Amino acid sequence: MLDKLDEIEAKYEELSQLLADPEVIARQQEWQKHARAHASLTPLVETYREYKKVLKGIEEARVLLEEKLDDDFRELVQSELEELKEKKEELEHKLKILLLPKDPNDEKNVIMEIRAGAGGEEAALFAADLFRMYTRYAEEHGWRTEVLSASQSDLGGFKEVVFLVEGEGAYSRLKYESGVHRVQRVPATESGGRIHTSTATVAVLPEAEEVEVEINPDDLRIDVFCSTGPGGQSVNTTQSAVRITHLPTGLVVTCQDEKSQHKNKEKALKVLRARLLDLYQRQQQEQLANERRSQVGTGDRSERIRTYNFPQGRVTDHRIGLTLHKLEAVLDGELDEIIEALITNDQAEKLKNLE
Repeated sequence: MLDKLDEIEAKYEELSQLLADPEVIARQQEWQKHARAHASLTPLVETYREYKKVLKGIEEARVLLEEKLDDDFRELVQSELEELKEKKEELEHKLKILLLPKDPNDEKNVIMEIRAGAGGEEAALFAADLFRMYTRYAEEHGWRTEVLSASQSDLGGFKEVVFLVEGEGAYSRLKYESGVHRVQRVPATESGGRIHTSTATVAVLPEAEEVEVEINPDDLRIDVFCSTGPGGQSVNTTQSAVRITHLPTGLVVTCQDEKSQHKNKEKALKVLRARLLDLYQRQQQEQLANERRSQVGTGDRSERIRTYNFPQGRVTDHRIGLTLHKLEAVLDGELDEIIEALITNDQAEKLKNLE
């Protein structure tokens, strides 16, 4: 491990020199590429340098203990040595986590898709609750959100809502939200006070760059039509809504939120690009199915991942057996406690696989 860390530190120093080179600074695209690589290595290199200082401190303490010391001073040195040994173990664990292979999508923006599942109108209202939860969570982290496509239900819920989340590390945290979310509560539409169970599915897709997914215009069928609102009524008389069908895969994306046909087409292509990237990546990852089954956050959309129980005010994440009695806070966007637990579990599983 130390040889690998030495190589990474040398690479970090090389990048530091390149970032200070006037010729590289003049080539902004190249400079930004080096800056991103430098920033990604910084936590690892800083931890390694701290680790080396601790190793040096341990060696110096051991040398001191070999000399003739009075009892008080020996006790002090021995105490410092024990503290340094504990620190060494902590840093070794941290270094192992920092050396884990990184998900190449972690720094990307996210396209999230929430769809009402079983439960009719109540499922659509739950989908709207989830949408609010994620937008509040994004606000807490300083991320920007933008609705790309939405289909509302008669009571103000969402049959489907697709939105973009832009911000540093958005995918690295939100990727754990893919799957089936279940709610247990008395619906607003229920007069008898009975508790119903409804579901909504969440898909989290890394936003695809144009260079990652090439779309041949000949592979697209683009239809335009008048956009509609809840219940199917027309909300405008111009043909601004856009439906794009990717013929080779059969993927269909519809966007009608903007009054401009051009803007709707632009948004629809953004969603299509993300879905295609997701499709291609899932096809590749089928070959790694055994490994993926051992990881939390693989995003299997058929998997029930979480239950929101209103009568008992609790939220349970079934993947890690975590239950929190703070339902209102979670639905208000306070998701970090759950997501941190999922990240920790994911890292532990990956470390176990490396052993």
